[in-house]
Amino acid sequence: MTRKKKQLLIATLLIVAVLIIDQTIKIAVKTSMYTGERIEIFSWFKLLFIENNGMAFGWELGGKYFLTSFRIIAVSLIGWFIVRTVKKGAPTGFIVCLALVLAGAAGNIIDCLFYGIIFDAPAPPEVAQFVSPGQGYSSIMLGRVVDMFYFPLAEWEMPDWGWANGLPLIPEAGEHCVFFSAIFNFADAVISCSIVALFIFYHKRLSLALASDKEAKEESPEEKPAEEQSV
Repeated sequence: MTRKKKQLLIATLLIVAVLIIDQTIKIAVKTSMYTGERIEIFSWFKLLFIENNGMAFGWELGGKYFLTSFRIIAVSLIGWFIVRTVKKGAPTGFIVCLALVLAGAAGNIIDCLFYGIIFDAPAPPEVAQFVSPGQGYSSIMLGRVVDMFYFPLAEWEMPDWGWANGLPLIPEAGEHCVFFSAIFNFADAVISCSIVALFIFYHKRLSLALASDKEAKEESPEEKPAEEQSV
């Protein structure tokens, strides 16, 4: 097997593995917990089942059809980019990071595309059930993304500092504050960690991969340091 075929195989297996893990967690949470239910694993780690119409960590961008379409286009472009960079002889670690970003994005796309047509949406404390396609709580592309991981690493009541009262971005005195209040899923975590890894370890390679073919030839495998070739 050639190096390029091996890299594509690794990328494919990673994508499939992430999708299986992500969807297994989401379906387990959705069919065993009601919306808003909280299960404490540790004081700093809880399962808190919510659903959102937006992007990672609940961020929203435009309407639901626009957001789902944007995700599909983005995943398609990432897939094309992976094949292109494999052909250019990119390091395996770089391909792995890109594949993980694609897998995480695809995991949330599945929620948007299908969850609205295969799940009902009962009021708490009832939990969701599978239904016949078309009898769900919404239509295709309008499903809600399932989130569940909550890490309130630190919580405190805002002291009365006097001088800080009324300042923008400063919580009011007595307000309950939580450090890292985001609620996310496995796919979100995979995307975030992969993007961080790309910028830390492969920022030069990323810039090179986005450049024109002429610029890409300026750094051939023979010219790269030995340690980069081995990644």
